Amino acid sequence: MSILNKKNTALIGILILLCVQPIYAGPPFNTDDPQPVDFKHWEYYISSINTFQSRAWSGTSPHFEVNYGLVPNVQIHLLLPINYNYSRHQGADFGYTNTEFGLKYRFIQETKNTPQIGTFPIVEIPTIRNSEFSNGKAQIYIPVWAQKSWGKLTTYGGIGYWINPGTDNKNWIFSGWEIQYDISSIVTLGGELYYHSADTLDHKSVTAFNFGGMINASQKTHFIFSLGHSLKNESFFTSYVGLQWTI
Repeated sequence: MSILNKKNTALIGILILLCVQPIYAGPPFNTDDPQPVDFKHWEYYISSINTFQSRAWSGTSPHFEVNYGLVPNVQIHLLLPINYNYSRHQGADFGYTNTEFGLKYRFIQETKNTPQIGTFPIVEIPTIRNSEFSNGKAQIYIPVWAQKSWGKLTTYGGIGYWINPGTDNKNWIFSGWEIQYDISSIVTLGGELYYHSADTLDHKSVTAFNFGGMINASQKTHFIFSLGHSLKNESFFTSYVGLQWTI
């Protein structure tokens, strides 16, 4: 393999780690909230998340997500990503690898003076062998999230720990905070700042931000989006575009 191809492969690997792992959060942001889907209700998503650098792109095209309110304060979660990466020298690759399952549990209810608090453990299970997008090892994410609202203003955030097995991999931490405002019954806008510690021996930590929101086409149909950029150690743009249906 040439030095140029080695550099391209390493770049794509970095992009996959930056993009594919953090998407499993609170669309359209990386930071999640503790609020589960209401009992006996559903959420469906068809979305695409992308990371752009000067020589390569990576992301999902698309990914499918389903959430269901199993019992009060408990949500079950399934996410199926079709991953891609692209570089000028190697072209485009597509593939499905990991199936994601999760269980969101809110154990403290929000009151006038206290936030709601919950956890959302997630496991990513290798399903189809594809070394381009997965090392074949299951990953586990254990976060704690908190949220508080004041009228049209809502803020949430927290911290989580990824168990990340594999050669040269490191367990890593994600921490983020988001704030959003209901401009009207149709439009909600917000932004987040997040931190991602190094997940391999060769990588550095990353700090970045996203701005985005939701446009409500109806009570059941929502367009969600975000755009972001890195602030430290890496230079990349990110985007999220999706449709959400609530039933």
